[in-house]
Amino acid sequence: MTYIYFDQAASSFPKPTTVAEAMTKAINEYGANPGRGGHTLAVQANDIIYQTRKKLAVMFGANHPNDIIFFSNATYALNQAIQGLPLKEGDHVISTMVEHNSVRRPLEYMKKEKKIGVTYVHPRKDGLIYREDIEQELTDKTVAVIVSHGSNVTGAITPVEHIGKLLQPYAITYIVDASQTAGVLPLDMKQHHIDILAFPGHKGLLGPQGTGILVIGTEMTLQPLVYGGTGSHSEQPFQPEERPYQYESGTLNTPGIAGLSAGIDEVLNIGIDSIFSHEWELTSYCLEKLNKIDGITVYGPSKEIKRLGVISFSVEHVDGHEIAMILDQHYKIAVRAGLQCSPLTHEVLGTTETGTVRVSFGPYNTKDEIDRLIEALLEIKSYM
Repeated sequence: MTYIYFDQAASSFPKPTTVAEAMTKAINEYGANPGRGGHTLAVQANDIIYQTRKKLAVMFGANHPNDIIFFSNATYALNQAIQGLPLKEGDHVISTMVEHNSVRRPLEYMKKEKKIGVTYVHPRKDGLIYREDIEQELTDKTVAVIVSHGSNVTGAITPVEHIGKLLQPYAITYIVDASQTAGVLPLDMKQHHIDILAFPGHKGLLGPQGTGILVIGTEMTLQPLVYGGTGSHSEQPFQPEERPYQYESGTLNTPGIAGLSAGIDEVLNIGIDSIFSHEWELTSYCLEKLNKIDGITVYGPSKEIKRLGVISFSVEHVDGHEIAMILDQHYKIAVRAGLQCSPLTHEVLGTTETGTVRVSFGPYNTKDEIDRLIEALLEIKSYM
């Protein structure tokens, strides 16, 4: 029996074969330290990193490739974005109740350390965050707005472009967490008026784990989180202010970035619109099937509202972790159970005590795989 992977919201799998090939080539053919020498191999390693910056800059509407900063994951990137802001006591930040802990925990840390105020906007009945709800919370102390483009629990999509337009007249930093949407929905920093954008390379961009990206608007300045060797300006005792070195201390993950470059190529080859259309078709199909099963509660927007390829549900009288374990061990289907690192979302859903079972789809999943999931759930229910 072929294993079915429905945990794409955690990390995309399988990867395109070109990703592994690019990583193998980086290790075997030019595995030198990028930017730490003028010899051929170091230059070649540095070139693949710069070419990947260029692809990402074009893809996400950055002003310059050097505005693309590489980190080990999106969590690190978001910490740099949030902790790097020049926040002071009394400042006010707006975020939402659908954020991942990668946003919530840094904000709570800054609330404690810097004595800032934080407002978490509650989604409406349909699970969505609206521009008007953000606008209502703005004060003369608001210095930043931080929103997730898409929920990793319900798949609800936030209208980031409308919020960006709202914030245009204000001196407010607009940060978007695109962890679930980069490579799945179009995103342009200029068109959507985004100041700082964070996302991983290992989800919708189909790259390997160990890759995260922060795109910092040219006019933005953040305090670096880490100081150290940057491969340039070595004579200076202080961190260089030149990008990307200001934020990239230490050796970069060249094989991972090479793999990410190949993943980006695959996304562009398929087409972002085609990827979303395919995932929405699967999501709509799965929602229709799940809603016909007695005792299953599906959370998030109604099936008439387009969402990401993410569905959370619960089975009456059956623990979600038990469902996930049975699906894995007996049916070879990988899902995610629990709070999905987003406790505020579960607070809204009323599932804090139980969590949910989450299925999430990618560009290579099929309706036949969903049929197997539905058959498995019906069998499990019949025995419980």
